[in-house]
Amino acid sequence: MSPPANANLSGDRPTFTSHLECSTTGKRYPADRLHGLSAAGKPLLVRYDLAALAQALSKETLAARPADMWRYREFLPVRQSENIVSLGEPMTPLVSLPICARALGVGEILVKDESRLPTGSFKARGLCLAVSMAKELGVSRMAMPTNGNAGAALAAYASRCGIEAYVFCPEDTPDVNVREIALQGAKVWKVNGLIHDCGKIVGEGKERMDWFDISTLKEPYRIEGKKTMGLELAEQLGWNVPDAIFYPTGGGTGLIGMWKAFAELEEIGWLDEERPNMVCVQASGCAPIVKAWQDGADHAELWPDAHTIAAGIRVPVALGDFMILAAVRESGGYAIAAPDSEIAAAQQEVATRDGLLMGPEGATTYAALRRAVGEGRVGRGDQVVLFNCGTSLKYPMPEVARFIDRHQPIDYDAIAAG
Repeated sequence: MSPPANANLSGDRPTFTSHLECSTTGKRYPADRLHGLSAAGKPLLVRYDLAALAQALSKETLAARPADMWRYREFLPVRQSENIVSLGEPMTPLVSLPICARALGVGEILVKDESRLPTGSFKARGLCLAVSMAKELGVSRMAMPTNGNAGAALAAYASRCGIEAYVFCPEDTPDVNVREIALQGAKVWKVNGLIHDCGKIVGEGKERMDWFDISTLKEPYRIEGKKTMGLELAEQLGWNVPDAIFYPTGGGTGLIGMWKAFAELEEIGWLDEERPNMVCVQASGCAPIVKAWQDGADHAELWPDAHTIAAGIRVPVALGDFMILAAVRESGGYAIAAPDSEIAAAQQEVATRDGLLMGPEGATTYAALRRAVGEGRVGRGDQVVLFNCGTSLKYPMPEVARFIDRHQPIDYDAIAAG
């Protein structure tokens, strides 16, 4: 039998998890047991006793805590503190882009810079929480497909707590990601296919390998980790929200998680304003959610020949497509795509104008914002938040061919000319 919703099993960690719920049918499942998908084959969502949470936690108490992901422990499902697997997940900063904002005619552009997290990406949030729950529920072996950053995060957190990790990536995954995964202790393979092909290997190997499938949305807890992006953002803005959030979307866990966070904050009375427009951003070479949104569909079709320099969002088919689309529509938002040429230009523009180096996935949000401004979707007084989901240092950068022979006369005029 599951403990009561507000059980304090460890003596120092109140938690308010009540049950899990199928995202489609609403069927309830007991908490504190290992679950993958629901009986309907759909993602499960963690539900909380929010009334009890609201009575137990105040904004003032929260503000006095260390500025890390675990400050929101009442909103998270780990019951026993000793099961938290952490690498020091900090509250990530909101970086203003004032020069870019003036150039685009936007009131304020803020970038939530997730590259500051362990392993250099926002994948740390979801995998930190999912691995912690796996430890709590007795999992000893995990497997996942990845385009790079999620695999690195799984490798790091699994190694930290002694869980065996198996990772499968498309063969064109950036080599630095593959090496990073291996160096941090996971067993990693390249696969001649895309991420959904890697996912099939994980799924088909479950019975033979006895591993827990931690693929995007195939377990309930990566959403909860990503949810902390929304909790942080609201707190950083004084328990307000921006006019719009531009989010680089592959599997969509973060967009779904933030929308869940805003709903929970609204229910306990902590949000002072209406929820933001959620903008699903994809690359033109892999934009299944954008097409489904344009078509008025509830599900997205498999995207053929998926390709983009923003490898992290190259997801041809998303298990949670219907939840992404629902969040976008409920928020009054939209889905928008940008081609690789605009993504590369956006990355350079933000770096040279405001000094922030965004990864290609993050730069996709700025390229999309530029398009949205041109379409009249973003106004001059709007406050917009873009998500830079990972460090650009894991990706190839433009080569620099300039060279000076110090043994020859230095042509400073040529240096000045660039």
